[in-house]
Amino acid sequence: MNSFWDFLVWLFWFYVIIACIWIFITVFIDIFRDNTLNGWGKALWVLFLVFLPFLAAFIYLIARGRGMAERNAARAAEAQAANADYIRTVAGSSSSTAAEIEKGKQLLDSGAISQAEFDALKAKALQTS
Repeated sequence: MNSFWDFLVWLFWFYVIIACIWIFITVFIDIFRDNTLNGWGKALWVLFLVFLPFLAAFIYLIARGRGMAERNAARAAEAQAANADYIRTVAGSSSSTAAEIEKGKQLLDSGAISQAEFDALKAKALQTS
């Protein structure tokens, strides 16, 4: 029975260590991604993290936590917008069959192309779909 409790205590401390490492890495990354901090500010935060890691991490999270969350949300929104833009460009790279036929009909109505050319355009658009 004693070894089971020892295992649980060991598991708890392992979790605490992993959580601390995760927080330190996140704070360290955020320091270098923050555009509002100048080089000296970044250097001071890094020195503070190296020599007093727990205190520095807690102070950073308290003092700059809101900005850290806003920067992460903005970065996620930018990534999502870039992904949506990429999907739109890939999906819109080949125009739809109906749009091609409509463009051909407008050209036919304006007199820019003949009925035979419109029929060829229509057949080509229907063939590629």
